[in-house]
Amino acid sequence: MIMEISDQLQHRSGLMPSYDIIGDIHGYADLLEELLLKLGYKKPAGSCWQHPSDRKVLFLGDYIDRGPSIRRTLQIVRGMVDKGEALAIMGNHEYNALLYHTSDRNGGWLRSHGPKNVVQHAATLAQFWNHRDEWSDYLDWFVRLPLWLDLGDFRAVHASWDDRFMTKRPDCRVLDLDSLRRSATKGTVEYVLCATLLKGPEIELPPGYHFPDTDSAIRTKIRLKWWRSPTSRTYHELCLPQLDNVPHLPLPETAEFLCPGYSPDAPPVFFGHYGLPFDGGARLIATNVACLDYSVVKNGALVAYRWDGEQALEPDKLVYVKEQK
Repeated sequence: MIMEISDQLQHRSGLMPSYDIIGDIHGYADLLEELLLKLGYKKPAGSCWQHPSDRKVLFLGDYIDRGPSIRRTLQIVRGMVDKGEALAIMGNHEYNALLYHTSDRNGGWLRSHGPKNVVQHAATLAQFWNHRDEWSDYLDWFVRLPLWLDLGDFRAVHASWDDRFMTKRPDCRVLDLDSLRRSATKGTVEYVLCATLLKGPEIELPPGYHFPDTDSAIRTKIRLKWWRSPTSRTYHELCLPQLDNVPHLPLPETAEFLCPGYSPDAPPVFFGHYGLPFDGGARLIATNVACLDYSVVKNGALVAYRWDGEQALEPDKLVYVKEQK
C-alpha cells in the first residue's frame, strides 16, 4: 500500500532500516532532543537530527498543542522528514488544527472556535502569533501526512488500527481538502475513519455514569482497548486508560463492532494518543501491540521503541526521558 515510501528508506543492502518510533510530543522539544540524543542521534551544524547508522525515526503524531516549544518541535520533526531521516503520521491534534483553520464555506469553521477548542489550541496559536505564514505552511504539511503506515514488517497509527478501513479505503490514507471537509460531517465514511484511526473507538457509559477527563470536562464516554475482543468483558476491563469509577458492567453488543481486535499473528503495531499513566516505566500491551503515549504533558515521559525487525516486541527496547521536577 505504501511501498513507495518504504522503498525510499531501505538499507543499501536492500533491507528495511531499523526504526525508533516516538510517541506524542505535544511541543516538548527539549525532551524530544534529549530522547534523540539518548537514542544515538546527532545534529550536525546546519543539518537535521540523524543517526550515524541507517536508523530512522517514525513519529506517531500530536506534535502540537499544550507544550512550551511547539514551533521548535515542528521544525525538528519536519526537518527530519524532509531530509529522509524520519517518517511522520497525523495525530488528532494536527487533524483538529486543520478543521479549526478551514472554512466551512458558510462563514464558520469545520471545527468550532468555541471556548473548549480555543483552550485546547491556545498554546499553538500563541507560539505562532508572529509566524503566521510559517503556521500556514505547517497546515499545508499536516494535510499531506498519512493517517497510517503499513511498512509490511510493522504498522503505525495514531490511535487505533482497523483493517476494515485500511483494506477497503486505501484512498483515504492521505486526506485531500475534499475528504477533509467530508470528515467534518458526522455519519460520513471519512468522519468515521478519522474518528476511529485518530481518536480511537469510544462507547457511552450506562446512564448515570460519568467521570472528569484530564481537562476537568465531564465525560460520559470511555476509550476502548480496541485490540481486545469485547466478548464477555465489562466497561471497566476495556476502558483505556483504566479508571476506578468506570462500572464493572457487561458491554453491550455494539462493542463488538467498535473493537475489531488485533490478531496475535499480525505484524507489530505502534500507536500513541491514550495518555497512559507513567508510574516509573513504560510497558508493552502485548508482544505485537505497543502504545507509546505516556502523558508527557502531565509530567509523564516521552517514550520511544527501538525496533530492529523483531516480530515479538521486547520490553527492554522501550526508551524514555522525563522532565526532572
